[in-house]
Parts: sequence; structure tokens; C-alpha cells
Amino acid sequence: MKLATIRSGNGTRAVRLEGEVLVDLGYADLRELFSRPDWQTVATHASAGTYPVGNADFAPVVPNPSKVVCVGHNYKNHIREMGRELPSYPTLFPKFAETLLGANDDIAKPAETDALDWEAELCIVVGKEVRRADEAAAVASIAGFTVMNDISVRDWQFRTVEWTQGKIWEATTPVGPFVTTPDEVGGVRPALEVRTLVDGEVRQHDNTGDLLFDPVSLVRYVSTMITLRPGDLIATGTPAGVGHARNPKTYLAGGATVVTEIEGLGACTNRIVA
Repeated sequence: MKLATIRSGNGTRAVRLEGEVLVDLGYADLRELFSRPDWQTVATHASAGTYPVGNADFAPVVPNPSKVVCVGHNYKNHIREMGRELPSYPTLFPKFAETLLGANDDIAKPAETDALDWEAELCIVVGKEVRRADEAAAVASIAGFTVMNDISVRDWQFRTVEWTQGKIWEATTPVGPFVTTPDEVGGVRPALEVRTLVDGEVRQHDNTGDLLFDPVSLVRYVSTMITLRPGDLIATGTPAGVGHARNPKTYLAGGATVVTEIEGLGACTNRIVA
């Protein structure tokens, strides 16, 4: 099942993809839907109108998550390209709801940087409250997966040893277009092709099977520290091929189009606006 949050004349709406239409589920967004214990049943059967998928204006899949937790250094190939040792524990940093964009929204390049970089990421979407999860609870809490482009402002990121200031620029992080349930992508530890294209040229290409810390282990680890709530997002890290690791370094400029896509989940397609 593929679910989304779209913008409509009546505000945002939670929808289910069904052929060439999006079926209104009767909720304002997916966070509101996932807050129901029976959300799977509602998502499967509810029908409060339809919208053509071709005209859809996709909002972030969860416009206002209570938290967005991101993982750095989680693809073994990317860790090696950055010249680092494989970590023993996940490297975490936060994002905020204000950073999020819809899957097809323009990205306004911040005037303060010329080091805007791409990062295609498999993103976990939480569908059930969980704290100190064991294996079974972590599996049950994963509503599905979506695509995130963790756009990074590299010069600000590396001003200090802590990365947050390069990761939380407002309205720079596309996430969507759909939340795809695990049954459609091989379960909660999927092995899916990941690609980034900039103006049609492939810049990243890997498989989520290369993740050092898989989605279930990440839910268990993060929920040890803090309660994960319906609609929360966990971005699982990016593979090799980021612009900052190239020689010479290559970044996104105004007028470029960046596509981040994951097999079975869809793609974020975003134009960089100077």
C-alpha cells in the first residue's frame, strides 16, 4: 500500500494510491492517520473522495512530525569514501519540521552557501508509539518507508565537529512522495536500489542492503533514548557519491534538477532555485 499527504483546496489530505487516483482517507495528513491504532484498516478501506494522481501536489509525507532523526555514516561504501572507520554505534543528528518539503517542491538555494550537496536516503516512517523497543516492537512500529533528500550545507556543517547547523536549513529537505508499507518492498529490512541524478547524470547508486545499521536496529537504538511517536521520521543515511567527496568537490547550483529515487518507493524531483 502506498500512502501520501497531498495539498488540496481544503488543506492537506491523507490519501491512498489506487491505480490512477488518490483516495481521500478522511484525515488531514498521515501523522493524524497513523495516530489511530487501527490505521492499517482505515487506510485500506476508507474512501472520502478521490483526486487524480497526475495533478497531485505532494506535501511532505508527514508535514509536522514530532521529531526527525537522521543517521550519518551508515552505508559502508560512503564511510570508506569519507576516509572513516566503520562506527560501533549510529551517528545521530536532528532535523526539524521546518526543514521539510514536498517531493516535487523547488529548493531555494541559501544565499549563505555555495556548498549545497545531495544525499539520497531511505527514510523510516513510524506508525506506532514505541519506547525501548525489542525486535518485535520495532518491527511492529514501522509503518513504511519513503525517500528523503537530506540536502546538506557543507561549509556550515563542517564549521564544527557537530553537524546540525549544516543540516537544518529551512525548506531544504524533500521527503516523499509516498509512504510504502513494508509488505510491498520485501519487509522491514529491504534491499532496494538507491540513485541520485543531477541534471540526468547519476551521482549516487547503491543498495539499502549496504546499510551498516538496518531500520529495525535503528528503531531499537533511537527508542532507547526517546519515545518514537506516529509520524516520526528516521533517515537512515546516504550512500557513496555525495558532491563533497568528489575531486573536485561538486555542489548544486541554481537551475539544476536533482532526483533522488529508491526502488519501489518513488522519487523526489526538485529544481534548485537561486
